[in-house]
Amino acid sequence: MELLNVGAGRTDAEYKEAQQWRRDELREDSHKDATYFFWAAGLAATSSGILPIQIHFLINIGLFDLLALYGRRFGANLPTIAEGTVVLWIAVLCALGFAARKGHRWAFLLGIALYAADMLALMAIFSIWAFGVHAFFVYRWFQGQKALKDLRQIA
Repeated sequence: MELLNVGAGRTDAEYKEAQQWRRDELREDSHKDATYFFWAAGLAATSSGILPIQIHFLINIGLFDLLALYGRRFGANLPTIAEGTVVLWIAVLCALGFAARKGHRWAFLLGIALYAADMLALMAIFSIWAFGVHAFFVYRWFQGQKALKDLRQIA
C-alpha cells in the first residue's frame, strides 16, 4: 500500500478524494456568497423608491441618500434620471452576481470596492444600521473571493 503524506496515514486515493471534496466545498461556498449580490439588489430596490414597498430603516444606498441630502434640486427636477441611476445600480449588482456565480473573483472584489465607497457615504450621513448591512455584504463577498482564491491555489 502506497502512502502519501505519511504522517496523515492516507492513501493516494483518499488524498485525491479529500482534495476533490475540498474543491467542491469551496465552489459551493463561493456560489452561496455570490447570491448575496442578488439580495443586495433586491434590498436596494426596496429602499430606493422604485417599488411600492419602501424600507428606509435598515437599508439605504449611501450615495443616493447623500445626493438627496445635498442635491435636492437634482432629484426633484430630473426624477427619471434619479430612478434610472437606481435601476443602473441594481443592474450592476445583478451583473456582478452572475459573474461571481461563474467563478470570477474580480466580481467579488468590485462589489467590495463599490460597497466600501457606499459605506463612506453612509458614514457621512450617520446611517449606522445601513452601514452594518453593508458591512455584512462586504464580509460575505470577501468570503466568496477568498473561497475562489483558495480554490485556485488547490487546483
